[in-house]
Amino acid sequence: MTAVLNSQESQSLNDIRPMTGDEYIESLRDGREVYFRGERVDDVTTHPAFRNSVRSVARMYDAIHRPEAAGVLAVPTDTGNGGFTHPFFKTARSADDLVLARDAIVTWQREVYGWMGRSPDYKASFLGTLGANADFYGEYKPNALRWYKEAQERLLYLNHAIVHPPIDRDKPADETADVCIHVVKETDAGLVVSGAKVVATGSAITNANFIAHYGLPIRKKEFGVVFTVPMDSPGLKLFCRTSYEMSAAVMGSPFDYPLSSRFDENDAIMVLDNVLVPWENIFAYDVEASNGFVMRSGFLPRFTFHGCARLAVKLDFIAGCVMKAVELTGSASFRGVQMQVGEILNWRDMFWGLSDAMAKSPEDWVGGAVQPNTRYGLAYRTFMGIGYPRIKEIIQQTLGSGLIYLNSHVSDFGDDRIRPYLDQYVRGSGGVEAVDRVKLLKLLWDAVGTEFGGRHELYERNYGGDHEAVRFQTLFAYQGAGADLKLKGFAEQCMSEYDVDGWTRPDLISNDDLEIVRRR
Repeated sequence: MTAVLNSQESQSLNDIRPMTGDEYIESLRDGREVYFRGERVDDVTTHPAFRNSVRSVARMYDAIHRPEAAGVLAVPTDTGNGGFTHPFFKTARSADDLVLARDAIVTWQREVYGWMGRSPDYKASFLGTLGANADFYGEYKPNALRWYKEAQERLLYLNHAIVHPPIDRDKPADETADVCIHVVKETDAGLVVSGAKVVATGSAITNANFIAHYGLPIRKKEFGVVFTVPMDSPGLKLFCRTSYEMSAAVMGSPFDYPLSSRFDENDAIMVLDNVLVPWENIFAYDVEASNGFVMRSGFLPRFTFHGCARLAVKLDFIAGCVMKAVELTGSASFRGVQMQVGEILNWRDMFWGLSDAMAKSPEDWVGGAVQPNTRYGLAYRTFMGIGYPRIKEIIQQTLGSGLIYLNSHVSDFGDDRIRPYLDQYVRGSGGVEAVDRVKLLKLLWDAVGTEFGGRHELYERNYGGDHEAVRFQTLFAYQGAGADLKLKGFAEQCMSEYDVDGWTRPDLISNDDLEIVRRR
């Protein structure tokens, strides 16, 4: 991160632009403290646990520099530097702006087939709010405006960690101070912060992390701190989970694990051990602002907007794979299979429709800005946790043993003792060669059956919050906006049209002339 900002400072105003893929890769060589399998990682860009995931992100950065990106991925900045940026990093002023942002999210996601949810534009869900909503941050307004400008002009790659560790979650943060993020000391240079956050998805390969609060209300100021922290900050440590990318490289090949070998957004335990956060990186140091961040910052409708568009791309990919797979197994004409494939397409269409509705029915926001429609975003938030597991279930039901009636490794196809048997007994329907059948079904198994696939189901179930919160927060959002009164009023309108004496509407005819049980 320091290298990124220093390189920006060395450029002329008109030369400030988004990073290229090579520049992004170089920005990660900053001495960050990442631990994996009992060792400190020297360089995440070359370590087998991260290197191809890094290059998948680099591909996204390169895409914005292609000539065909103009007007789609690359649009003029609104910072006055004369440069270009990804549309989602800018404040939206109209439905057209939101449609453009959605289409840019989709275009970038197609580079990774929808499998990298924490792509660089994900945190634009927050960073893109900072221009219009800078006043929310009070005395730290200049920091908000600076981060809006720098993130937009360079497309800085941030992730976030906003959830407390799953320890004593029935207690507020101040009762688990040895675990939760809190300010240890105030200094002239900034705040010294300690504690842990989860789950720092992809943080090992980002430029910086955003820290805020989500959970039981904060009660003490030292826990109410919202800030960004560069990944090379002294005292910031990541303890990574197992690497699906590295496991795929050790046990297989790209042919065997085509997704996990390059799209693994490694999740990590993030620990801040007396980390100095400069004042210029602070957004809030206040109980009220910290507790209100999720609902008042503008982050919620935008992160659901990004998530819905990303999921729609992922379902395009899955639907295409499944339709090809049932042809290869010879079951495409079965009525039950057709029904289940149709249901996958229904889920796919629902999320595309929600992303359309979020963009084309925007809500007015601060300073003439607009936001994606929150209600449709909340609907996505609930149904993603139902739809994705259901789609996975359909794949397993429909393809059954076909998902594991596969040889162990691509090298089998190069062995003359094995290849003839594979060609005969593992071939696909309709004359499809064994190697092509295996290639597709290994792809689907990587999507739904491997550790990588299991992690993605967990991700989609919980990405928008726990299964209870995503539902009751929808109710709270309706109540907060007064929309519940309109719905109840609609019911009350119907009830007002009759009473114990009959119709109260003059246009309806009484049933006195037909009533069997006459009133006395």
